[in-house]
Amino acid sequence: MKDSTYAANATPVPPAATGMRKGLTSYGDSGFSLFLRKAFIKGAGFTDSALDRPVIGIANTGSAYNPCHGNMPQLIEAVKRGIMLAGGLPMDFPTISLHESFATPTSMYLRNLMSIDTEEMIRAQPMDAVVLIGGCDKTVPAQLMGAASANIPSIVLITGSMLTGSHRSERVGACTDCRRYWGKYRADEVDDAEIAEVNNQLVASVGTCSVMGTASTMACIAEALGMTVPGGASPPAVTADRIRVAEETGALAVKIAHERLTIDKVLTAKSFENAMRVLLAIGGSTNGIVHLTAIGGRLGFDIDLKALDRMGRDTPVLLDLKPSGQHYMEDFHHAGGMATLLRELKPLLHLDALTVSGRTLGEEIDAAGAGFRQDVIRSRDNPIYPQGGIAVLQGNLAPGGAIIKQSAADPKLMEHEGRAVVFENAADLATRIDRDDLDVTADDIIVLKNIGPKGAPGMPEAGYIPIPKKLARAGVKDIVRISDGRMSGTAFGTIVLHVVPESAMGGPLAYVQNGDRIRLSVANREIALLISDEELARRAAKKPVVIPTASRGYHKLFLQTVTQADQGVDFDFLRGTEPRGAIPKM
Repeated sequence: MKDSTYAANATPVPPAATGMRKGLTSYGDSGFSLFLRKAFIKGAGFTDSALDRPVIGIANTGSAYNPCHGNMPQLIEAVKRGIMLAGGLPMDFPTISLHESFATPTSMYLRNLMSIDTEEMIRAQPMDAVVLIGGCDKTVPAQLMGAASANIPSIVLITGSMLTGSHRSERVGACTDCRRYWGKYRADEVDDAEIAEVNNQLVASVGTCSVMGTASTMACIAEALGMTVPGGASPPAVTADRIRVAEETGALAVKIAHERLTIDKVLTAKSFENAMRVLLAIGGSTNGIVHLTAIGGRLGFDIDLKALDRMGRDTPVLLDLKPSGQHYMEDFHHAGGMATLLRELKPLLHLDALTVSGRTLGEEIDAAGAGFRQDVIRSRDNPIYPQGGIAVLQGNLAPGGAIIKQSAADPKLMEHEGRAVVFENAADLATRIDRDDLDVTADDIIVLKNIGPKGAPGMPEAGYIPIPKKLARAGVKDIVRISDGRMSGTAFGTIVLHVVPESAMGGPLAYVQNGDRIRLSVANREIALLISDEELARRAAKKPVVIPTASRGYHKLFLQTVTQADQGVDFDFLRGTEPRGAIPKM
């Protein structure tokens, strides 16, 4: 008598197959496929009892090159414990891991590759739900992009922020203080000995940057989207709170597997709008909008940047964290984390948006309790900044839009007209920015071309253009800077980014010349090159742009298919095939 476990040779695996029966390898005989799979997994010591449980995949992004994920072994152990306590079978598997400072030319260049790796490993291997463990800047968006495309029950586990250090009795943390001290060093305000000394203190433990950089921004966004356990965004990496969150994440993964709560039921238009409110209210990284656009694009949503800007008009910055404020992520956690922030934002949120817990966002806020006195998260009538941290600019220099992090800019420079000092690319910048004979003053506007998605390639964080050394030595702390690239969420200054179209695609930025006048008006949401349309057309006709190409490999795929910043810098062929409209709907 045949064992019914393996079914008849000609019997196809049913569409609702689960556990080890899910996604059988194609041998032309489904019964044999399952028989062979179970034989091999039993070679690792698994029993039939274990193999009958719901299978929960765990995306393991641990790497010696990624100290932001340095607590990965402890997190995986806790997730597995939570899964087994809830009756599931944990199966961890490796994917690409990206660290911001260990990837050349930029981790953004590889974000889409990581998303493909994540998606295809989820599709290829049998799992009823997946736990996505990530933290460093591009890992969480890459995982959400891949999971959105694979569309199985999914839950995010953030690795957590690092602890802060101390330099000569001053509290310091990566990486706003990295940039602040490097600026002091460039200005000869600190010497070689002190810069080496502070270098030992800026990163006090494993974990992500301790300020509201891109990693912390994406952690908060993941919770606002409803993709983490309640309170999952803020616990530091090396705390018991983080380990408990990991165990809870494992248990919840089993629950969403049983309920077949696919990711598209959580990532809805309402959840994206909630995430945008949070992005604005935390003074979050400008990278956050690029990543949200890419994640939304996988589900067929378009992000309306003009509507986002209108949303920002009535969404003040409430979180007093560097670089917009003074505190660090561990302070945010001690102040109640996202629950405290969401409670303040409650009138502006879609409280009926579903979360992975199976409860709505409103129910989760209510369950968190009434809160307590603290000084990190402000009330709406006493904000850090009266509008959202990010403003969207348009004008003849950026017909498709540009971004400025107004909450981290110098108020005196946000209404400014100046002479353009132009650098053609990153190499040109590196060669000339610190020359004593550079013709530049504090009233000028620095323009850097060809650091967009195709131009660099990969849209690196070179938009945080250094203050020319001759100005830094004279005490200049900020100057208006414009590029088609990105900057780190830990950075600060009056910096216009994400200019669309980019210069490498023939956007107007490509034709800016030294001495041109440029006007920035954040109040009017304007970035304008003060030349006529006829002159701009004449320059374009005289020297047309040659769009970058490559002969082979991932570089070729990237250049042929990558989209502009307003479409998330994703690959065009990965976008969702069923349009679901624009968000936010205002």
